Formats: sequence, structure tokens, C-alpha cells
Amino acid sequence: MPLPGRVGGVWRSLSSREIIVTILPDSRNFESASDLNQRLGLHISNLALLTRALTHRSYVNENADSLEDNERLEFLGDAVLDFIVGAWVYNRFPEMREGELTKIRSAIVRNDQLATFARHLNLGAALRLGRGEYASGGRQRDGLLGSLFEAVIGALYLDGGLKAVEAFVFPLLEASQEFILDDIHDPKSHLQEWAQAERKGTPQYITISSSGPDHAKVFEVEVRVQGQTYGRGQGSSKQVAARIAAQTALESLGLSYK
Repeated sequence: MPLPGRVGGVWRSLSSREIIVTILPDSRNFESASDLNQRLGLHISNLALLTRALTHRSYVNENADSLEDNERLEFLGDAVLDFIVGAWVYNRFPEMREGELTKIRSAIVRNDQLATFARHLNLGAALRLGRGEYASGGRQRDGLLGSLFEAVIGALYLDGGLKAVEAFVFPLLEASQEFILDDIHDPKSHLQEWAQAERKGTPQYITISSSGPDHAKVFEVEVRVQGQTYGRGQGSSKQVAARIAAQTALESLGLSYK
């Protein structure tokens, strides 16, 4: 009887008969709380607290020995971040008025920005998920990553207080402030404000072409208002191309987006 061997991810026998083997993803393959604590320099003394922050409710549903998920810590972390970020923005931009400060704080604490922080720190590697959430790519979803970041902040606050949170969060804020400032001056938002003020409806962004290989695609997008093209832009993603198209439209209208 021929012995099987594995070729190209498929088990083959020497007689070329194939046996299809389905390997289920292992949701238990995550970074430990201890390793994460050391890697990020969190200095959390209560590792059980950090473990809870890393535990999604889908994991609790499938593991009887896991008693609590991270949702309460997420709630606490959300409140702590609002205060910490508000204080940082107030002190970092003394020349700005209340309205601008609110925009910056809102841009920082929104879920997609928190997910960006979580990706930068590779927090997803330590997220404990149930098999279904894991198999569906939960470690890459903005919703779960943003909530995970908040839960870790909640744990950090309970273990070390505001000073510990500041030491962890402030470097992230300093490193991303230019991007965040650029984001609140988003040309798409300014173009929409103009269109609404002129009673022209909502600008429509149309992808008119894409070119290049999958790893280096270039998209071309044009922005239309009431069917009329106001600007075009090219970029490595549809979002970037749309942003440039909006900027071009504003420039053609003689308007500033900053």
C-alpha cells in the first residue's frame, strides 16, 4: 500500500489518489497576557485583569473555564479615553477653540482610529475569540479591534491609574497627530458642506478605472455633484483617490479644505 505524502497542501498517495483534509482554524492560537504585557511594556501586575481585557464574549461562550468577557472593561476604557484624550488635546493645542478641540478628540476616540492603534500594537494577536469569530477574521475587524483597545485601557486604568494610561496612550497620540489633524480637515467633508449649502445634494464618488497588479493597484475616482464632474483623483486605494478628487474639486471651486 503506497504511503501518503503532502504536496502543495493536499495529501496525495503514490497512486495519485487524493484525500482532502479540512483543517479547522485554531482559535486558541493567541499571544498570552503575560507575553503581551512584556512586549508592550504595560507593567500590569494583575494578569487576570489583562486576560479578561483580551477575552471576547464568543470565547467565553465556548470555554467554561473563562468566566467573564471584556465588555465591562471596554465600557470603562471608553470613558477613560474620553478624559485622557480630551486633556491631551486641550494641552497640546492651546490656540484652538472649543469646536476644533471637539473635532480632534472625536477623530481620535472613534472606533476606526482606535482599531488603527490596535493594529499598530498588534493587539489582535492576543485577542481570545470563539471559533466562529476567529474563522470569520475577527482579529482584523475594526469593531473588535477598537473595542479591544478600549478594554486594554480599562484594565490599565484599574491596575495603574491615570498615569499608567497616559504613559501608554500619549506616545500613540504624539505619533499620529499629523494624520489626525489632516483627517479632521478632510476635503470630502468640506465638499459635502459646500454642496449642501448650495442645495446641490450629496457628492457622488465614482471609480472610473483601476490598473496595475493586485499588490500595486492604482484607482481613479471622479466626484460628481448633480451629475456634473467637479474633480478627479488617483491613489493606491479608492479612499485615497476619492480624497484627492474632492481636493481637486475644492481647488477648482476656489475653496480651501484646511
